[in-house]
Amino acid sequence: MSSTTIQSAGDDHRLKRHIGTVGLLFTAVGSIIGSGWLFGAMNAAQQAGPASILSWLVGAVMILLIGLTYAELGTMFPVSGGVVRFPHFAFGSFASYISGWITWIATVAVPPLEVLAVLQYAANYIPWLQTLKDGSPVLTTPGLGIACALLLVFVLINMLGVRWFARINNTLVVWKVGIIIIAIVAFLVVRFEPSHFFHAQYGGFMPMGWHGVFSAVATAGVVFSYLGFRQGVELAGETSNPQRNVPIAILGSLALCTVIYVGLQVAFIGALPESALANGWANIGTSFIAGIGEHSMAFGPLAALAAALGLSWLAILLYVDAFVSPSDTGLIYTILSARLTYAMGRNGNAPKALSRVNDKGVPWVSVMLAFFVGLLFFLPFPGWQKLVGFHTSAMVMSFGSGPLTMMALRRELPGYKRPFRLGGGWIIPYLAFLSSNLIVFWSGWDVVWKLMVAVLLGFVLLAIHETGWGRHTPKLDMRAGFWMLPWLGGVTLISWFGRYPGLDKHAGNLGYLDMVSGLVVIVIFSAAIMALAHALRLRGERVLEQLDQRAHPASGDHE
Repeated sequence: MSSTTIQSAGDDHRLKRHIGTVGLLFTAVGSIIGSGWLFGAMNAAQQAGPASILSWLVGAVMILLIGLTYAELGTMFPVSGGVVRFPHFAFGSFASYISGWITWIATVAVPPLEVLAVLQYAANYIPWLQTLKDGSPVLTTPGLGIACALLLVFVLINMLGVRWFARINNTLVVWKVGIIIIAIVAFLVVRFEPSHFFHAQYGGFMPMGWHGVFSAVATAGVVFSYLGFRQGVELAGETSNPQRNVPIAILGSLALCTVIYVGLQVAFIGALPESALANGWANIGTSFIAGIGEHSMAFGPLAALAAALGLSWLAILLYVDAFVSPSDTGLIYTILSARLTYAMGRNGNAPKALSRVNDKGVPWVSVMLAFFVGLLFFLPFPGWQKLVGFHTSAMVMSFGSGPLTMMALRRELPGYKRPFRLGGGWIIPYLAFLSSNLIVFWSGWDVVWKLMVAVLLGFVLLAIHETGWGRHTPKLDMRAGFWMLPWLGGVTLISWFGRYPGLDKHAGNLGYLDMVSGLVVIVIFSAAIMALAHALRLRGERVLEQLDQRAHPASGDHE
């Protein structure tokens, strides 16, 4: 069997190819622009001051590096759930399961997270939805009921199929981008103080140093606000021309949203009243409270700023968009989380029922699983930003396998058709893998240890699945996927030795590795894991077997 005989490997003809170029691009843009922009500008400014502008640029470059590797993979294998299925081709079932589990944990949390963002802004005019508990917004009992209902709406729309989704999403994306541009222009025109960016009284341009810049990248919602680029990969199996549409969706969405986010951050900083800066950048939220009311700042920072500037019409628009933007992103991630478990079912390392699709091409069992697990995230977690930090760390860790997979398949399938081929040899894949590890490190120990507990739960579930159904599941290829263990263990250990999220040790980390020493360790560590993964990769015929299995779905999973 040669690679030329399976050029369509992974094409899934049961899913409907109803998403065109604009639809796929708008899906990525719509997923990127969710709740992140509603809270990210203030959170980033509190952690990095005016240098938060650099946080958005650094985050964009890091995510772009990762996205470029997926552009090559996504055009080689236009399959739904690609982030899960690509490692399966290069490293086997064990590696793809672990990557898929981490990805799914991160993804299934997004729809409820976006619902929480909707209700957090709505609590300004419907106060019975949420209340403050230890300074963090949490759902009331009636609010919990509304949250569950909104999540159910996402499921019902998903059941209609991707054609209906694409029609709805294109309209919503135009609205979302328009509102952000209006907000940027309004803030710049009504009030813009250049002194906020460099005034020595406020600590200059970089009051928290590079530590603050990098912390904001990981935990202020910066990287979280870019992660939607992946929809260009995940829905590649449902677009009409993936070779053309996937690179356009990934690169185009990141470029557009970077310009928007940087513009918003500049406008936000310049528009802040002097009272907000009275106690320094780290306290702009609490300093602002005295003038506008506690609930306004806690539940809607951009709308609160608009109100403080006398832009009541803009505040109203922002409250409306605080429903539209997160709802659209929640809808997209409901689709995505279902495609991930669908892909794991197709890989054979999760129950086969998860790959069942209905007559509209929707993996309905996976959709329902995402709904019921998503309900668990409505428990009173510490707050939006804590959930964002967890999601970001998990998502970029799941992306880490992409660069390694790309290089492994280049070695084993050199003649395979690559409609988009990334130049630069090992350089960009290494920088992409390094970026993934750095973002996890910057997330801080209090996020990383929780993520690793979730990873351990995944190992337990895999052991149960293999014990009960191992005779009917694909070979794990433990040798090829062994690099996952030192990678996950190493990232955990480095984080424990690090100083992130702060210089104190309240989170339980040891604080030995600062920004520079941590960078040096991760640079060396990333190179070592990349070399190990490349050495352990599946070889020749085994890779072709993995591709051939995906190209011929088992009978009986359409229901």
